[in-house]
Amino acid sequence: MSSAVDNGVRVASLAGAACFVLGLHLMNSPATARRGNQLSAFGMAVAVIAIIVSVSDGATMDAGRWGVLIAGAAVGAAAGLYSARSVKMTAMPQLVSLFNAVGGGAAALIAIADYFHDTHPSAGNATATALDVIIGGVTFSGSLIAAAKLQGYWSGSISFPGGRVVSALCALAAVGAGIWVIAGAHSELVLLIVIVAALGIGVLMVLPIGGADMPVVISLLNAFTGTAVAMAGFVLENATLTIAGALVGASGGILTKLMADAMNRSVLSIMAGGFGTGATGVDLGAGGSGGSVKAIAADDVALQLAYASKVIIVPGYGLAAAQAQHEIRELATLLEERGVEVSYAIHPVAGRMPGHMNVLLAEANVPYDQLREMDDVNPEFDRTDVALVVGANDVTNPAARRPGNAVSGMPILDVDHARSIIVIKRSMASGYAGIDNELYGDAKTSMFFSDAKKGLATLVQATKQLVG
Repeated sequence: MSSAVDNGVRVASLAGAACFVLGLHLMNSPATARRGNQLSAFGMAVAVIAIIVSVSDGATMDAGRWGVLIAGAAVGAAAGLYSARSVKMTAMPQLVSLFNAVGGGAAALIAIADYFHDTHPSAGNATATALDVIIGGVTFSGSLIAAAKLQGYWSGSISFPGGRVVSALCALAAVGAGIWVIAGAHSELVLLIVIVAALGIGVLMVLPIGGADMPVVISLLNAFTGTAVAMAGFVLENATLTIAGALVGASGGILTKLMADAMNRSVLSIMAGGFGTGATGVDLGAGGSGGSVKAIAADDVALQLAYASKVIIVPGYGLAAAQAQHEIRELATLLEERGVEVSYAIHPVAGRMPGHMNVLLAEANVPYDQLREMDDVNPEFDRTDVALVVGANDVTNPAARRPGNAVSGMPILDVDHARSIIVIKRSMASGYAGIDNELYGDAKTSMFFSDAKKGLATLVQATKQLVG
């Protein structure tokens, strides 16, 4: 490669990496997140063009290789475009998990290919290769299992006798064989041991984790993906990959820690698995919440909402599953026109992935300043006339304040402090943690049994009729 082309490629690659940094900074605020996403996409386009120029300037490409490169890029671009346009917001966590799997798997394949290409790697390169294969392999298999659980193929905590022993053996095998690679061994069998052990760790790590912990797991696997990509950058000596991977790994790690803290749990305890058994959809009956459950009609709900001074809406996965974000926005607009103060209480693990509920409500043009985080909104429930809970379960369960149950210690939204609580829910089924919600038996709570989308549409019509 000529020096001019080489210098141009390096400058373009660094410019692309700078766009990633600035784009991530812009994503700190919902108001600038779209611009940050566009800037990051532009940076990726610059980096891809730089690589294409780099390989075309050398003498290693022929028609066959160009065909493979173009076909791969076309398939990837088509898959990404189709996913972005067709996948519903409720399925976004599964899509993110699949993207994590693709990223981790691709990074591992880069290291595997380089291992066979470079028969005498330096110690630093061998270390990066071993780490890349281990982290990428764990991310690939773990993310596929996470996607399958989120899709509903499996639910809750899945374990088997001796599972932790097998996990420990896989970890020992991966580390031992990895050290052998770093020490200079160049054997297909040794690398195969690393690959199989890493894949096994990913499967055995995610299987025992229950539904309520899945948002944290997705974030952690995202951090693993970034770390694997950074290792691939070291292997290829590519600054763009290293910087981009480091950004994803660091931001994913920070987000994982913040989410674990929000649940009052350590990341290690989450990785140990077993929190929650998953939502079974079994109707537990009216007596299951420790008190008498009151049903309420749509007209009575509309009456309470229309004549309230302050209403806090608590969205949960039930709202996302029903795609009811536009209906809740319409209802909120009706109330605001009557002078009602409306805000939304967002729990850190609402939905099935970090930021899921924020993005869902933003899609319905809910003002950003109405989205309130748990710590900010909890003190306001004491002066709230109506707390409207739509599809949220475990994050509102007062049982979390007591020891000895599946949600003990998890910070919750203090909806039971409101003067009146209305819960929109299809049945009395338990949430991800597999226990009854004591809120439903509270004397101040009324249950409006309905699918979130249909129920909110009914409330919109009832409110319109009430206020003329």
